[in-house]
Amino acid sequence: MASSMKSLVSDHSRYVESFRRFLDNSTEHQCMQQFMDEKLPGIIARIGDTKSEIKILSIGGGEIDLHILSKVQAQYPGVSINNEVVEPSAEQITKYKELVAKTSNLENIKFTWHKETSSEYQNRMMEKKELQKWDFIHMIQMLYYVKDIPATLKFFHSLLATSAKILITVVSGTSSWNKLWKKYGSHLHRDELCQYVTSSDLMQMLDKMGIKYECYDLLSTMDISDCFIDGNENGDLLWDFLTETCNFSTTAPPDLKAEITKDLQEPEFSVKKEGKVLFNNSLSFIVVEA
Repeated sequence: MASSMKSLVSDHSRYVESFRRFLDNSTEHQCMQQFMDEKLPGIIARIGDTKSEIKILSIGGGEIDLHILSKVQAQYPGVSINNEVVEPSAEQITKYKELVAKTSNLENIKFTWHKETSSEYQNRMMEKKELQKWDFIHMIQMLYYVKDIPATLKFFHSLLATSAKILITVVSGTSSWNKLWKKYGSHLHRDELCQYVTSSDLMQMLDKMGIKYECYDLLSTMDISDCFIDGNENGDLLWDFLTETCNFSTTAPPDLKAEITKDLQEPEFSVKKEGKVLFNNSLSFIVVEA
């Protein structure tokens, strides 16, 4: 029965493992690194002009952050960087700190970690009389977990200093995630804090607010071949990630699973290449201007 399905985020360890399988089976990180290598230097070209310190705010911290910081260092060699990280997961903060400890050439960067959500950070800042201004803010794959996205965008846009930018990463409106969520979202059990949002939705919000931005789309894929092998552990975890449902393979109504299984192999969702079924995981990188 559908009622036996529960949200993936209700089981933290299962969520972490399914997310790891997603990264292992997708080109997500390679796609992000490609963007950082090819596009980011031009985007950050003026954020630190005439400044003795560059202030960077990371909403949701992780491995990609260090890639971003390395690009800022290359653009502004020797300039001090103040990097504050807002991340609600203690586990993620620990991993990030361990990564920083193992990484060289970070001497000119001061790190501060805040274990809180973006909403908690916003509330804490609003209580202060003077808001901190930032030269660069990045939000990598985190707006799905925000209750009021327009208010969040408006708030962080208000924190931008002169020539500053916000970098937002979300799934593209042309990705198969968009099709999957629109067709099956109402049939899946998900946490109320997890929103189905794509770059198309964000661009509509930004347009409505009159905020200037540019959007870059990069193709990314996820190998979901194992999803079609009954009892395959990797496939079961990928099913969980795709549907944001804990143990989807064993708790979903058979007719629902059969319908999604059929759709995922159709050309509008995936391409078949060299015996693999590759789901369209395309990403959008939205650069918001001050």
